[in-house]
Amino acid sequence: MDPGAGEDQRLWRETARRFLEAEAPIGRTRGLIDDEQGYDRARYRRMADLGWMAPMAPEATGGGSVSGRPFADLAVVAEELGRTLTPTPVIEANLALLALRLLGVADAGPLMERLVSGRASISLAVAGLGDSWNADGDGLQAEPTSDGAWRLEGSRSAVAFGHSVDLLLSSAQGPDGEVRLFLVPTDLPGLSTLRLEALDLTRPLARIDYHGVPVGPQDALNSVSGHPPAYAAWLAAAVALQAAESVGALSRAMEVSVDYAQQRRAFGRVIGSFQAVKHRLADTALWLEWSRAASALAVQAADEWLAGGSEQALLEAASVAKVVLGEFGPALVRSAVQIHGGIGYTWEHDIHLYLRRVEANAALLGTADFHRELLAQRIGFPQPVPG
Repeated sequence: MDPGAGEDQRLWRETARRFLEAEAPIGRTRGLIDDEQGYDRARYRRMADLGWMAPMAPEATGGGSVSGRPFADLAVVAEELGRTLTPTPVIEANLALLALRLLGVADAGPLMERLVSGRASISLAVAGLGDSWNADGDGLQAEPTSDGAWRLEGSRSAVAFGHSVDLLLSSAQGPDGEVRLFLVPTDLPGLSTLRLEALDLTRPLARIDYHGVPVGPQDALNSVSGHPPAYAAWLAAAVALQAAESVGALSRAMEVSVDYAQQRRAFGRVIGSFQAVKHRLADTALWLEWSRAASALAVQAADEWLAGGSEQALLEAASVAKVVLGEFGPALVRSAVQIHGGIGYTWEHDIHLYLRRVEANAALLGTADFHRELLAQRIGFPQPVPG
């Protein structure tokens, strides 16, 4: 919990936790692993009714922040979703709404209202979600047509819920090298999706293929090529929310490990009384606190950036969070698996689902090693001289 949170935000967290405990326990999440959609659309609408798609949207479209800190509010939701591993494109919708605010699109109000209300779902098919981390349109090209529209050709991979959402926010590179973002309905001709086999079973990923997909001029956002720092900051904001989700998953993994260590008996004693287990739990508790602190720093930097603050501070804080979560997050859950002994390696136990989520998050949006390199460059650390 955030000791600096006000009463409104504490109530926001309590409401989110009660909702997910009642409507999205881990057993129901398991039930969606083989579901064609990969998430519960009716529950997605109920999440929208709770205001979970509102933090990044203007008040005129039904949006608004509970605490006045949109990222802090959304980070609470992300943490609670991480605790139950609930599959839902809530975070993707908020990031898309933020992109609409930053870059603009003709008459965006009705679309934003549909997203805020949960009547439409959206995911991100943009460059930079892997290790490229910039606004280049690799893998997807945009060709202008004579009537001012566009045709998209290429592919994107590892798109969360890409096979089952209504819209995709796609980045593509034009013939002049300029990169734009496009709103692409998934029922357009020429667009095909393929659900992928992924490590994280509770968050479906898809490959999106664009075969001359027609996009009207009204669905083209402003160019991002002239604003690479802003685009990178938007990606860094995604890292901050990913870190919050990972913290939620780590918190739950730590809780079930402590509970198990206090109940499981061996040689006439609970295993939590053995020194080796105590030391392991102490290490994981420390890693969890580091992770929480790094996540909180990134979320705070994101809110300050959104209010007109430093892009550089957000980029640095996001990379710090990614390094900490990417390194200690998987180690924490692997340790939790080992504390559970043999049962921790079985399909029936839930701990492996948390390991899958944390390991997947460590790879998406850039690895820890990749962000170490970025951080070194941003703070001016001397680079090695080749040869």
